[in-house]
Amino acid sequence: MNSKQMELNTVEVWDGNMANAQALRQAAVDVVAAYPITPSTATVENYASMHANGYVDGEVIMVESEHAAMSGCVGAGAAGGRVATATSSQGLALMIEVLYQASGMRIPVVLCLVNRALAAPLNVNGDHSDLYLTRDSGWVSLDSFSPQEAYDMTLMSFKISEHEKVRLPVISNQDGFMTSHTAQNVRPLSDEVAYNFIGDYKPLNAMLDFSKPVTHGVQTEHDWHFEHKAKQHAALMASKEVVKEVFEEFEKVSGRKYNIVESYGMEDAEVAIVCLGTTYESAILAVDKLKEEGIKAGVVAPRLFRPFPLVEIAQTLQNAKAVACMDRSAPGGTVGALYNEVAGALFNTSARPVLRNLIYGLGGRDMTINELCDIYRDLNKDAKAGKLTGKIQKLTGVRGPELSFYEL
Repeated sequence: MNSKQMELNTVEVWDGNMANAQALRQAAVDVVAAYPITPSTATVENYASMHANGYVDGEVIMVESEHAAMSGCVGAGAAGGRVATATSSQGLALMIEVLYQASGMRIPVVLCLVNRALAAPLNVNGDHSDLYLTRDSGWVSLDSFSPQEAYDMTLMSFKISEHEKVRLPVISNQDGFMTSHTAQNVRPLSDEVAYNFIGDYKPLNAMLDFSKPVTHGVQTEHDWHFEHKAKQHAALMASKEVVKEVFEEFEKVSGRKYNIVESYGMEDAEVAIVCLGTTYESAILAVDKLKEEGIKAGVVAPRLFRPFPLVEIAQTLQNAKAVACMDRSAPGGTVGALYNEVAGALFNTSARPVLRNLIYGLGGRDMTINELCDIYRDLNKDAKAGKLTGKIQKLTGVRGPELSFYEL
């Protein structure tokens, strides 16, 4: 725990970046290596301010690029320290090479990823292009829908990453601007409670432990590479149970309950939307409106994106007759990533809902509650017909023929 504590109110007004920064401070991170990029800049900016004011005992290292930021984290982690950083969009794209190094070397790292569109064209607003870019990097990936959840997920990321059954890096995702720059009430834990929840860092195979010399980042060919990757994959898949355990432990100290798959209204839902990020909270309001119209609607959101909760998603959607998978990223020549995951989850089950794949919110474009209601109404037509009743896309006249969403 840091030597100088910060007195926090029972309720603070923080945006998602400040929530991240406070979680990093309370975790008493040894090294934060970072290169700022919108909209995650304020995460490390706030943390650096706390460091300058004596509230952080660890080191803040400003490097020359995002590639160097993750490299610094890997080096400090290999040396035996608790490490973290933050980035977005093009920064994530630049550091992606080192993400594979961190997971392959089984080094606990926490990355606060504030989701933003990838260029070109250049865009600083939020979508899930960078979240999807991390899919196969071997990291555990959590998703938050609000500043409160960003704080909670980032705190829990340390405990998950450092767990003896995991020892893998973890990404704490949040929507750029919609969460990162939106101030809301956040109920933080005290510094002591937060640190005790995470616990002291326990190095494993630290390079600075001279009593047990180790080598990191060695080369393997056909003789051992397969075995290393198989063990890494097994640890990643097994991390789902650790995530559940950590969620349960966190509920005991915070009173806040999290599930690896969040859902609302699914008890009797015949039509459902599956989404990520802040869209979940908007869809909840749409669900309430639709139920007043007699439409049995629900919404599902994976809290855990990697490893993807295939079984839990399938169980949640077993009674749905029509489902729209909402992908906030432009697919590169195939269906959207979330649609692909959900279709795969349902394929070997008895459920055969009509599936739609809607692309929306690219580059920060709004998705309104009314538009979500329209999607549910179209899904209700599909459910009654037992098939797709034609493609749907929403055109509004805000800036000429503006596309709110389109269907693959």
